[in-house]
Amino acid sequence: MPIKYKFDTQLLIVGSPLTDHQISEEITKKFVGDSLIVGGDADLMKIHFHTNQPWQILEYGASLGEIFDVVVENMARQEAGLKG
Repeated sequence: MPIKYKFDTQLLIVGSPLTDHQISEEITKKFVGDSLIVGGDADLMKIHFHTNQPWQILEYGASLGEIFDVVVENMARQEAGLKG
């Protein structure tokens, strides 16, 4: 079965105030993907999301605050035994 959303996108956001509930709702409403995990506190939040448009998640995160520790991995390449 082919991977539906090939980019595992992860980032940290420093900003205030941030809520995991608000971020989860906005990502679910605005972006296509799956495996969403959002966690943290009012000052630091981590987003993990599988999507085919990782740049959209990075732009969204940057709209909330400073982003860092950005990871975008191509899971289709990883599945094929290549560096993602």
